[in-house]
Amino acid sequence: MIDYDFICVTGDAYVDHPSFGIAIIKRMLEAEGFKVGMIAQPVNDEDFKFLGRPKYGFMVTGGNIDSMVANYTVGGKKRYDDAYSPGGKGGKRPDRAVIVYCKLLKKFFSDVDIVIGGLEASLRRFAHYDYWSNSVMPSILFDSGADLLIYGMGELTLKEICRKIRQGEKISDFHDLRGTCYITDPISTPTGAVQCDSFEICRDNKKAFAVACRKQYDEQDEVYGRTVVQRQANKILVQNPPRRSLTREELDEVYALPFTRRPDPIYDKDGGVPAIEEVEFSLTHNRGCFGFCNFCSIALHQGRRIQARSEESIISEAKLLTENLNFKGYIHDVGGPTANFRAPSCKNQINKGLCKGKKCLSCENLEVDHSEYLGILRKLRNLPKVKKVFIRSGIRYDYLLKDKNRDFLNELVKYHVSGQLKVAPEHSVSGVLDCMGKPRIDVFLKFKRLFYEKCKNFGKDQYLVPYLMSSHPGSTLKDAVELAIFLKDQNIRAEQVQDFYPTPGTISTAMFYTGLDPYTLKEVYIPRDQEEKKMQRALLQYFKPENAQIVRKALIKAGRRDLIGNGKNCLVSPVGLADKENKFYGAKKQRKKRT
Repeated sequence: MIDYDFICVTGDAYVDHPSFGIAIIKRMLEAEGFKVGMIAQPVNDEDFKFLGRPKYGFMVTGGNIDSMVANYTVGGKKRYDDAYSPGGKGGKRPDRAVIVYCKLLKKFFSDVDIVIGGLEASLRRFAHYDYWSNSVMPSILFDSGADLLIYGMGELTLKEICRKIRQGEKISDFHDLRGTCYITDPISTPTGAVQCDSFEICRDNKKAFAVACRKQYDEQDEVYGRTVVQRQANKILVQNPPRRSLTREELDEVYALPFTRRPDPIYDKDGGVPAIEEVEFSLTHNRGCFGFCNFCSIALHQGRRIQARSEESIISEAKLLTENLNFKGYIHDVGGPTANFRAPSCKNQINKGLCKGKKCLSCENLEVDHSEYLGILRKLRNLPKVKKVFIRSGIRYDYLLKDKNRDFLNELVKYHVSGQLKVAPEHSVSGVLDCMGKPRIDVFLKFKRLFYEKCKNFGKDQYLVPYLMSSHPGSTLKDAVELAIFLKDQNIRAEQVQDFYPTPGTISTAMFYTGLDPYTLKEVYIPRDQEEKKMQRALLQYFKPENAQIVRKALIKAGRRDLIGNGKNCLVSPVGLADKENKFYGAKKQRKKRT
């Protein structure tokens, strides 16, 4: 048996690709000269014990997404599929995977240190609202029994851990590492730290929870972010200041590691791992996002500062893709959290940090520049064996519109749209958009007009696919009706609608739990009733015959009977005709099933 220095444990099937965090951790540790074992999706005691006892510690992650999101829909129904598991079948990871894995590891190897990281650990590092139990839970460090938590992107922290280990230090004693959290006794609480109300107070007082949420976000800048502490029972959770971002050269080094860029061959018999399909022929060119949407976890995890790979690094990876036997000539994406961000939002943030609680995209100091990104796209298009280069990551159209040079928009439309371009207006009502941290709808309408003008000019039959969200904090039933009217007026038939999912750590989740905006402490309407949530979702797809009955009910409840009828402005037919439609489409579905 190999004597491993570290053993990684993950809730995903193992895919040796830089889009999977645990693959980066494994490859970096190996590059530092350590022997690394991998336990992917353990299901029984023997799986945890199979590789034996590591010399220095376990590295544990729930996987690329939170295990509860992987296992349940927003409606609380169990998922039976999982793109990160062999054959795409669900049931391979436990609920609250990080906690389960750590407890079992401590049971079998009580004296071995455990480091936790990844999205599930990072976003649950403070006392947090847990949607699935409808309760406030303590830091995941307490429930898991782990010794250290790496939050955010952990490459530099990992390197420092390796340095300290070589000096003979023990992981459980690491209390001075930026980008980490640990537990200590009250007497050892760092001086000068920002103090959040305790877990118990945040659990029992929603205003205290909202204030704590704001404090946590306000200290996530690498320039001015301070230590944050939160008492939990008779111990203190300490979050050290954020780690600095990777330089361009350091990020290039990560992507130059010897990844196979494939799932482990052990999964071939099960049909592989579906998650690779989205990234196998895609390129990640950046990290971070200063868009700072309230329902998004990136600000608390990757951060708002943009980190970008060099042109040489991206081109080098693209050439590797073209040598893949399965490459058909199409690079599916050149993106990241937001595809068209490659530079800081302004020069001030380099030395002063990003402004607390403010949105860069609405700031007069915003600097817009697509030139470097456009130059990379041009070079990728000209590579041998490359037929098309698409952009499928999110495009911030409000940022794009602020660019007076239309070269990027022209070439986006002409070369980089694979028939449909995904954009995210999310809603149309100003009050709801404010709660989301999104631009007003007139910005989307301006982009929509320009996009279709360009499509016409270039002779392209292409379409915008808008992402929309129902039941976000701030959205009343009347707001959902207004959104439905807007969609009808704009001739938009939304095929993809997301009901707001309160995931740990976001500002919108804090709103959902507390009914307060953490930045203003003003009350926010929260659609909690399941029937209303169904109504809001159905209104966004009012045109579907199966939604007719609930849409009529919603319109009556909202006092908008005028929208029920056969007129051109109506959203749904009267009862008789709607029943006939439902009967017709129901019979059609049954015939389709039989055939």
